[in-house]
Amino acid sequence: MSLQEILSPFITKAIQELFGVAIEKFEFQSTRKEFEGDITMVIFPLLKVVKGNPVELGNKIGNYLVENVEAVSKFNVVSGFLNIVISDAYYLGFFNQIRSVEQFGFQSPKEGDTAVMVEYSSPNTNKPLHLGHVRNNLLGYSVAEIIKASGKKVYKTQIINDRGIHICKSMLAWQKFGNDSTPESTGLKGDKLVGNFYVAFDKAYKEEISQLMAAGKTEDEAKKQAPIILEAQEMLLKWEAGDEAVIALWKKMNQWVYDGFATTYKTMGVDFDSFYYESNTYLLGKDVVQIGLDKGIFEKDPDGSVWIDLTDEGLDRKIVLRSDGTAVYMTQDIGTAIQRVKDMPDVGGMVYTVGNEQDYHFKVLFLILKKLGFDWAANLFHLSYGMVDLPSGKMKSREGTVVDADDLMEEMTATAQKIAEDLGKLEEYSKEEKANLYQTIGLGALKYYILKVDPKKRILFNPEESVDFAGNTGPFIQYTYARIQSIIRKATFDYSQDASVVDLHEKEKELIKQLELFPEVIQNAANNHSPALIANFTYDLVREYNSFYQAVPILGEADTDKKAFRVQLSKRVADTIADAFKLLGISVPARM
Repeated sequence: MSLQEILSPFITKAIQELFGVAIEKFEFQSTRKEFEGDITMVIFPLLKVVKGNPVELGNKIGNYLVENVEAVSKFNVVSGFLNIVISDAYYLGFFNQIRSVEQFGFQSPKEGDTAVMVEYSSPNTNKPLHLGHVRNNLLGYSVAEIIKASGKKVYKTQIINDRGIHICKSMLAWQKFGNDSTPESTGLKGDKLVGNFYVAFDKAYKEEISQLMAAGKTEDEAKKQAPIILEAQEMLLKWEAGDEAVIALWKKMNQWVYDGFATTYKTMGVDFDSFYYESNTYLLGKDVVQIGLDKGIFEKDPDGSVWIDLTDEGLDRKIVLRSDGTAVYMTQDIGTAIQRVKDMPDVGGMVYTVGNEQDYHFKVLFLILKKLGFDWAANLFHLSYGMVDLPSGKMKSREGTVVDADDLMEEMTATAQKIAEDLGKLEEYSKEEKANLYQTIGLGALKYYILKVDPKKRILFNPEESVDFAGNTGPFIQYTYARIQSIIRKATFDYSQDASVVDLHEKEKELIKQLELFPEVIQNAANNHSPALIANFTYDLVREYNSFYQAVPILGEADTDKKAFRVQLSKRVADTIADAFKLLGISVPARM
């Protein structure tokens, strides 16, 4: 229970007894550093219903709390702010409650609660995962873990875009230029091999366009008439018609890509509970169109196409079925959402992790599903995120200039190795231990740098800056965790009993106050779909710990009770760092 929850009933009672007014909700804030206090009640809103001087009101409420609430030791009033000082006994009692709790702040699902499905990654099978996918995966995975920690059952899923003209481009290029190459024969991951043929197609396509334009065609004519694009379109028609040879090649090359993706996901540390494939879902939703027509939600044009008019909601008219009866992406997404609830009947909401260029699409999708009468449509959320840029500029997959996810993770590990070696202190490590540590630091730096930023914001990602061992970075937090582990290893005495100290040092109290915030931070992060709240809480916790570490002796403390308590406090901080970082998909090293 938070301080606000503890104090609110007493303040309600105080106002009732002192002023004869019933009020149940109050405005609280953290006490400003220049004043004594642990939590501040804002008095000004009371003046709407209670006449009087705000300082006088604050003093009366403060005196009531000191007399009636064991946790309140004293107070002061500054203007219209009641600064409440909480007793050391309260904080010691709270700490003893949480000291040995496994995963403090985490909640378990309640019987009968609905589940949340979180979709992320959702790549194309014509190229490897790139930097944009890295942010997508890290966000989606972390949000899923945070929602789970908040007390919800969670399903992690993705829909793989495994069909369409872009897939046929890679397939055709392999037929033309591949010489029967395979991942095994080339030593390349399957997704990289297929991605190379996507680039090869684009190169050949551009050459043919140039030749046609040199022969007198306009650019638009050349793009439409280039032989290689016509062949790709023909291959797509054959795929849709079920041509055995085309389907066999499609399955073979897609499997290469899936195997490559699996390796990337493992390195990245993300996983999924289910997979959906566009080749299986692209016809879904067509039956729903008729339901929408019957209900008068959709309307049919004279050419046979079906639309929904959302102009009254500030949107536009959106097509859901072409005149030839074929579905559009919107139709497919409608059908896929419905299918997911059929597959997992306990799903009561979904989170779609997709870049902000699709904001409008999801506004339309969610509105259509609501109009169709699905209860769970009220609990759909688009986890919209901004682009990730590197100092070198934007990425273009057709030209082969994307920042490959595997290469980026490898570079981060190498950067971590260089910095760690420059700092020294790794003489006792084996070669394998060093390699694991470099990867832990490198990936921790990458993940933290991306997740500490609000998802909606665009990021300029600087690899070297992210691996800095000082400031708001993953390695800085990992280093503090490792420092605490060193303290715990050196604490060879018994510190298992509940804290028996009577008074707290200011730094100890501040540290416990920061720990107390963690359950609320998890709930807020889940409600706001924001790993940044977890990341920045952890940074604040680490800063408080380092301030505590500099201000008081731990193992050097002469008082045995205080020494035991400070080791206990250090351990709880380390456990909370590990739990918070787990929600971000980041590992913590025992030694650095």
